[in-house]
Amino acid sequence: MITPLDIENKKFSKQVMNGYSVEEVDDFLDELTLDYTKNYKEATELKSKVEELTQNLEHYKSIEKTLQSTLVMAQTTAEDVKEMAKKQADQIIEEARVNAKKQVDEMDNEIIAKRKQLDEVKKQFDIYKAKMESLLISQLELIKDINKED
Repeated sequence: MITPLDIENKKFSKQVMNGYSVEEVDDFLDELTLDYTKNYKEATELKSKVEELTQNLEHYKSIEKTLQSTLVMAQTTAEDVKEMAKKQADQIIEEARVNAKKQVDEMDNEIIAKRKQLDEVKKQFDIYKAKMESLLISQLELIKDINKED
């Protein structure tokens, strides 16, 4: 690439006849040097700006990639947590069912035992009632015998 200094230092061979006016060429080269210097500085600044923006873009792409992977990881973790919570809930429900079944079985066994107890008490009452009835009958017979003798 030609630099502004190259333009400024450019020398043309001078022709004796039909040559260009040295003064006009020098003036033109001075104008060209100024414009070219301005454009060269602008191009350099723009290249620098492009490099800076490219670096920023790479930085933001890196951040975006990190955020995307973090989001994916967060989603995966959320799914894992939900799955684990569901498993725990299912386990708690199953334990509650087992405990309820156990309690129902215990109550059924207790009811059976209480019914046996009740049946036993009823039998004892029937025996006691029969003995009392027999005793009363015998007492009544005694009283009748005593009344007959009188």
